[in-house]
Amino acid sequence: MSDFVPGIELSRAFYGEVVAPLVGSVPHSAALIGPGSEVLAFDTARSADHDWGPRVLVFAAAGEVEEVRARVLAGLPERFCGLPTVFGYHGVVRPGVVVAELGEWLAERLGFDPRGGMSPLDWLSSPWQALAEVTCGEVFHDGLPDGLEAVRGMLRWYPRDVWRYVLACQWRRIAQEEPFPGRCGEVGDELGSAVVGARLAREVMRLALLLRRRYPPYAKWLGSALARLPGSAELGESLGRAVAARTWREREAGLSAAYGRVAATQNRLGLAEELDVRVRAFHDRPFQVIGGDRFALALLEAVTDPEVRALPLVGCVDQVADSVEVLMSPSRARAVATAALGLVA
Repeated sequence: MSDFVPGIELSRAFYGEVVAPLVGSVPHSAALIGPGSEVLAFDTARSADHDWGPRVLVFAAAGEVEEVRARVLAGLPERFCGLPTVFGYHGVVRPGVVVAELGEWLAERLGFDPRGGMSPLDWLSSPWQALAEVTCGEVFHDGLPDGLEAVRGMLRWYPRDVWRYVLACQWRRIAQEEPFPGRCGEVGDELGSAVVGARLAREVMRLALLLRRRYPPYAKWLGSALARLPGSAELGESLGRAVAARTWREREAGLSAAYGRVAATQNRLGLAEELDVRVRAFHDRPFQVIGGDRFALALLEAVTDPEVRALPLVGCVDQVADSVEVLMSPSRARAVATAALGLVA
């Protein structure tokens, strides 16, 4: 366990010592991006038990892909740093070096090539995990004329109005259920209250990441991503109290503290009108809420792009669907987003 080398470091060395000399003078870009915990820097020694090893993606011009692939595969050593260079990856035994044309690879991962421009539908049909996988990781060499880093820069974060819209939809998700932990608890359903409270905690975690310009990763790494967010310790403590609470009143108190923190963050960013971050009663009922719709409305009122402003308060594909089978398929993700938003593909 103590000898574990993070995948980014392993792949950086693999490219420099093995792959780069094999590619030679052919213009190319090389990186560790795409699927894998190591791309998000969440890998540990446990990660090395499957789908893990010295990996590099090499991008070359379409007419040179086959030549570069043949050259690399012919020269690969059997092992690097004691690890096999051919290993099982997502059920297929193959070399750790993948050679591809950048546009084809992007279309496979996202469903489109962003170098042709991006519409609101392109942004909103791209799962957060997919966007994180393209923009995180590391580029070891960027020698293509159109530049891998330039593409990553385009995808680094939402345009400002699309960002406001996604944040508004995230607040709306909170608004839809924020009085329910108390209502469940009032009728003696602490289990139901705990389930709804945990759902709301997840929505707050995702909102906190979105406010700080981080694409929320999938469930396994959501807590880890929040913990790495600068200044998130107190928010994490509030959410921890809410999730661990034994009574609905304790749960409500933890969530209320968390709501106030993310609301204050939004105020500091100046994305919309500054609002009161204190919780208040839900109508005349004894349940404390932040009033998530207040923050959603303020964000929408700050949107100036008419196409974005006209969208229903539904959100991006991650805010519409939880199905892995949807989020891992660009065509399904785009179909879901298109239908939910009423847009023309």
